[in-house]
Amino acid sequence: MLISGATRVCGLFGCPVEHSFSPIMQNAAFSFLGLDYIYVPYCVAPAELESAVKAVISLGMAGVNITIPHKEKVCCYLDQITPGAKIAGAVNTIVNNKGKLYGYNTDGAGFLRSLKEEANFFPAGKAVLIVGAGGAARSIAVELAISGARSVTIVNRKHERALALAQLLTEQTPIKKADTALWAGAEFKESIKKADLIVQATPLGMYPKEDVCLDFPFEYLQPGQVICDLVYNPPVTKFLKNACLAEGVKVINGIGMLLYQGVLAFEYWTGVQAPVEIMRKSLEEFLDAQVY
Repeated sequence: MLISGATRVCGLFGCPVEHSFSPIMQNAAFSFLGLDYIYVPYCVAPAELESAVKAVISLGMAGVNITIPHKEKVCCYLDQITPGAKIAGAVNTIVNNKGKLYGYNTDGAGFLRSLKEEANFFPAGKAVLIVGAGGAARSIAVELAISGARSVTIVNRKHERALALAQLLTEQTPIKKADTALWAGAEFKESIKKADLIVQATPLGMYPKEDVCLDFPFEYLQPGQVICDLVYNPPVTKFLKNACLAEGVKVINGIGMLLYQGVLAFEYWTGVQAPVEIMRKSLEEFLDAQVY
């Protein structure tokens, strides 16, 4: 990749950033389309976030992705954020438009697109069960609620976090039913049986702890359900392996969400349709090269 005086810079602000797959797929996309762009990860300590965000303008960057631990705090440094990002309280993509910074949350939208493309699943009128109540769970729960899900049930070992997320959905989205279930309680098992979509939104099973599996009652899964694990490294977690043993379910991993949140960010920065299959191939090849 030839860097010129006109090269537009995109980046990633987080701490740490060494683990990120985003540079792989974004630079593959820029190269394939012959765009004079480059994507660079920056390790930004929490105390330096404000100055880093200001640098997006002063350095003329096209935009940046935001990752842990900055997705929530960064909101206060932006000129405008989308309604979904405001409800979720988190931004993962910033666009520099003539010196004004616009914040988006492409995690939720990327997740919905992965459901559509990989499972032909549309949330309108559907019942959803989400295991976990962290940032990823919040982003996808908000997007599912805005997109017409009939109900969203949150299950989390720290029940107060599940209650807080359900309250957020009830108060700030159009959803008619957002509730919680106690971990391992009878209502949890009923929620599993009634769900159209079940999302494992915790980091359990992620490399290097791929031998860990969520203590989930897989025997209650039903034919026709879509089961998603947001973990993408490894691509097939123990959770998904166990879910595959249930009759008639469809399973998807977190690669689709990673891919499509990046696709949306690419299109916001460049105004050009992203080469989705090139980005997917770059991710899959990189993952295939990992040693587990």
